[in-house]
Amino acid sequence: MTFSSDSGKPLNLAHACARLRFRHLQFLDALGQTRNLRLAAERMHITQPAATKVLADIEEILGSRLFERLSRGVRPNELGLFTLRYASDVLGGQRKFVEEFNALRAGGHGYLTVGAISGSSGNLLPAAVAEMQRQRPLLVLLILEQSSNQLAQWLAKRKIDVMLGRLTDPDQSVQFHYERLMDERLHVVGGPHHPLRLEQSVEARELANWPWILYPPGTAIRKVSDDIFTRAGLLPTAGVVLTPSFLFSMELMQSTNMLTLVPTALADKYVSKGLLARISTDLPVRMPDYGVVTRRDETPSPAAQAFIQVLREQARRFDMDK
Repeated sequence: MTFSSDSGKPLNLAHACARLRFRHLQFLDALGQTRNLRLAAERMHITQPAATKVLADIEEILGSRLFERLSRGVRPNELGLFTLRYASDVLGGQRKFVEEFNALRAGGHGYLTVGAISGSSGNLLPAAVAEMQRQRPLLVLLILEQSSNQLAQWLAKRKIDVMLGRLTDPDQSVQFHYERLMDERLHVVGGPHHPLRLEQSVEARELANWPWILYPPGTAIRKVSDDIFTRAGLLPTAGVVLTPSFLFSMELMQSTNMLTLVPTALADKYVSKGLLARISTDLPVRMPDYGVVTRRDETPSPAAQAFIQVLREQARRFDMDK
């Protein structure tokens, strides 16, 4: 593939990429994260003049200027941002190769990174992980919990192998394959001491007068909570904390009178342990289904396929128990 460089001379991009050494990619990744030559040099354990020369070498190889030099750092232009994504993808692939290679060389059965929404951690995910441990005791599993929109970004960048969550944008169906696993109801909960825990039924107008812990904008649970208050013509007025972390939310509710929405599986588990109190309300609170998400037109690894099959089996078991 041939492109024109800044000088107007034809540039063979494949040949240029072959000239980029692994050290160049590491430097680009460091510079992309710091946006500062001095800090990037410190990360690479080289001097700042050496860092300046490395950047100049990279731009010479690619035949284009990638960064604007500013008084207090650098700023990538459009070509720079594209090159930074390339460097990040290559380094991510290399790290994954090293991790899986070491696991297999040590007699393991592979390495699998799973991203999951918090709602799955109440029942489906622990049951699936336990079954995988039984079937493949030497498989190395890395579980990352986040919101669906963040997990989708990680899946696209190959930072995770399998996603347990939901698609939050119709355009994502072009990039990902989605397979439904379970539906999910939500419950309003507070700390075990919350004054509303003894009420028979609390109306939305009353709920809006209490402080709330909400998921960040763009997440599925946040869309549901916004819809609840919009339909009631209300907004939370007593203070709001935004966080995707269920653990932080639970800790916060132990010492405050804040409320939040959590999936049924989490509500059942932590209410039964006396760590949360369910707030009785007749609000129709239901989440969109969630399931397993993989990259479209790409065959998952054997370990990922085995995990997906276990997820299917465990989801069917929980559906039968309802």
